[in-house]
Amino acid sequence: MNFTEEQIERYSRHLILQNVGVEGQQRIMEGKVLVVGAGGLGSPVALYLAAAGVGTIGLIDGDVVDRTNLQRQVIHFTADLNVPKVESAANKIKLINPEVKVNTYKTLLMPDNAFEIINDYDFIIDGTDNFPTKFMVNDACVMAQKPFSHGGILRFEGQTMTYVPGSACYRCVFGGPPPKDAVPSCSQAGVLGSIAGMLGTIQATEALKYLVGTGDLLTNRMLIFDALKMKFREVNFTPNKNCKLCGEHPEIKTLEMEEMPACDLH
Repeated sequence: MNFTEEQIERYSRHLILQNVGVEGQQRIMEGKVLVVGAGGLGSPVALYLAAAGVGTIGLIDGDVVDRTNLQRQVIHFTADLNVPKVESAANKIKLINPEVKVNTYKTLLMPDNAFEIINDYDFIIDGTDNFPTKFMVNDACVMAQKPFSHGGILRFEGQTMTYVPGSACYRCVFGGPPPKDAVPSCSQAGVLGSIAGMLGTIQATEALKYLVGTGDLLTNRMLIFDALKMKFREVNFTPNKNCKLCGEHPEIKTLEMEEMPACDLH
């Protein structure tokens, strides 16, 4: 690949960076990353992937921008109210880096479209905000052997892990969605806006490391942080031989969206 003078200038800090360099930047520019959810986590993810020069970024989200989003979803501006989130995010990506190809899907990722969509991408980022979708993203990626980054935020806390084929999946750790009233949502319990940025930039970094092929990914370990105390910790685990999805005797063989009763916690 021959870099133009503009590209050499734009990506100069990558080109001189040990473990990235010309070959690494080329891999980034040839890479395809799907961001599931253009909200709190998807916003910083998309911004940094675009700035890094990821060749193709997919954005899937069926929602429109509302005023409550603006506190943390930094890719959307006040002028974007009522605009589909994927369109708003795509516009900002093009302003950051016109060379990036953006595929938009103004819909929800569901069992009937998940494989068709994710099959076109090298790495998937879960930026969703509900457990049924998180488990469905996990299941689809495991079945399709696609690496992905899980991320979750609530109040002042965040957690993230990375899956690659052969490593522990999200179900290896959690099994399935929690029971009713076990965990409130961000709309019920709140979330500090900057927490989304802290977590999303980690997820973007995992995607870039994967594309470049450098460093240690967050596989077989969960990174958890508490921003109130500004403490980070890791929980290590191994693939669960009893996992219903990827264990020795899998029970989940088709992609489905699990139902979870609405949470009444406030």
